[in-house]
Amino acid sequence: MSEFLINGPVTAGVIASRIAGLEGRRNSGGHSIFLGQVRGDIIDGREVIAIDYSAYQQMIDKEAEKMIGEVKNEFSDVISIEILHSVGTVKAGEISLYVMVSAGHRDHATRACRKLVELLKERLPVWKKEIFSDESYRWTGNS
Repeated sequence: MSEFLINGPVTAGVIASRIAGLEGRRNSGGHSIFLGQVRGDIIDGREVIAIDYSAYQQMIDKEAEKMIGEVKNEFSDVISIEILHSVGTVKAGEISLYVMVSAGHRDHATRACRKLVELLKERLPVWKKEIFSDESYRWTGNS
């Protein structure tokens, strides 16, 4: 599996271990973290209870690395970038996307994180099947 994908939700334990990995770093002055969570939206009177994510795994690494390169080129102070996107079923209220950008200074960390999240939503080859409380579903794309 791709280093950028995780089966099921991104758990608190996974997030905590990633943050713990920052301990002892001496070159980063700021870290910006984005967590994407599945919402329990009501659409046409039906509640979203989960999203089943599918990914074009052969393209994930290539596209993610390309986006990371673009962000690092734009924000020269960025030191490292981590991305984890769920595949499989993630229930409403669970985390499906983890992005962390570390930089020498907070400004580049926060701006680069926002830019990367927007790029991921636009270009990462991941598709969503929203599952409703009545067991119906609909496919949606990234936006």
